[in-house]
This record gives sequence, C-alpha cells and structure tokens, in this order.
Amino acid sequence: MSEKNVPILDKRSSRRTFIKNSGLTVGGVVLGGALGSLLGKDSSTQTQETAVHSEATASNANIALMYFTPDQYRITEAASERIFPKDENGPGAKELLVAYYIDHQLSGAWGMGSKEYSSGPFFPGEATQGYQGRQNRQQIFEIGLKGIEDQSLKTYEKSFIDLSEEEQDAILSEFADGNVKLKGISSAHFFGVLRTATIEGAYADPLYGGNANMEGWKMKNFPGHQMSFVNIIEKEFTKIEPMALNSQHKH
Repeated sequence: MSEKNVPILDKRSSRRTFIKNSGLTVGGVVLGGALGSLLGKDSSTQTQETAVHSEATASNANIALMYFTPDQYRITEAASERIFPKDENGPGAKELLVAYYIDHQLSGAWGMGSKEYSSGPFFPGEATQGYQGRQNRQQIFEIGLKGIEDQSLKTYEKSFIDLSEEEQDAILSEFADGNVKLKGISSAHFFGVLRTATIEGAYADPLYGGNANMEGWKMKNFPGHQMSFVNIIEKEFTKIEPMALNSQHKH
C-alpha cells in the first residue's frame, strides 16, 4: 500500500509488506460472517451471479446493485480505492469490484446483523469489547457514507468522488482518527468496518462479488479452491493458477 495512505497502514509499512503478511487473515479463509448471506444459493443462481459479475468486471456502469443507491456505491467505490489503491503490485479496489462485494453483503444477513444480538439496553463498551451500539451494518454504512459526503462538502465544497486523491485521503484520515461527529456511531468505527470490508472484497472468492478475475489472489499467489494437490504435494514448489468456487460447477 502506498505510503501516502495514512488511514490504512502505518507510514512505515508498504502495500507489498501488507500483502505478504496478511495471508493468514484473508484470502477467503476466515472471512466468516461477511460471506454467509450468499452460501445458500443454488447452482442456477450462482450461474446468474457469475454472469452479472463478468459483465460488471468489463464495465462498472452495468452493475446490478442489491442495496446501495448509485451515489452510495460511487462513494464506497472511491473510498475503498483509497484504502486499497491500484499500484505496481496490481489492481485496486475499484477494478476488483470491492464496492460491488460490499453492496451484496449489506443486502443479506451480514448487513442486517440477523445473527447478532441487537436488543437493549445499550451501554458504552470498553475498547476491548468491540461495537456495542444498536445500529446494524446497513445503518452504519448509511450514516458513514452520508458523513463522508457531508464532510467533503463542508471541507472542500465538492462531492467526495470529485476530490483529488490527497483530499480524499485527508477526509478518510479524519474518519480513521475519530474526528468526524456522526449520529449514533463513531467515525473511527465506521472507517474500521469499511476498511475490513474492503480487504474482504479484495480477497474473497469471486463468487461473492469482489476479487474480480481472481486478481487479488494472483497478487498473493493464492491457489484458491483446488480440488486436490495430490499430484504435486511431494514435488518442488509449483505455482498454480487459482480456481474460484464457481469453476467447480461447470459441468
């Protein structure tokens, strides 16, 4: 990750270091709750989803949104690109369709928090306890995205998507540091949720909407979902072209 992206990583870290060191926590292995809402789809739905994703890869104008409004999508796309920007290592969040992934996750159980306890009373939690509020992720994103746009208009008199990269970074830094007042949540918490979802969208199986063309995996030499390693398990290191879940349903 480029060193100018202060909200994302310490300035001492590079995106190359981040990619090398993050393999145990991403890559479609421990993404858990954010992936759950689509696991129940039958093969016909998967085929339809794959077709939409392929079309979306070619042109973001053709994306079929499931939760976001077009404006919310564009803000998410711009913000996630600053969190995971395109550089010499490979594509950024925009080309990986991270915002498309987030849109789909928000439309399901993860977005609605349907598997989480959400009844009161609500009390401020300790830092080690995580989020203790009443808003689900759909509401958190609605509040947070509106906050990004409002802060942009207040600071630069321009929409967030029309800002320069440096100006967008400055806005997101304010959110990451918790300096922007939002209704019901802290800006730092929203930024944390956005950042986590961005990383998930870059590395999750393409079946869920992001990681377009498995480019996120290719940057990490992650093999994806192979049926077997029997033929190479006792051989020298072998570089394998990644396979997505939907590739195993093509009969």
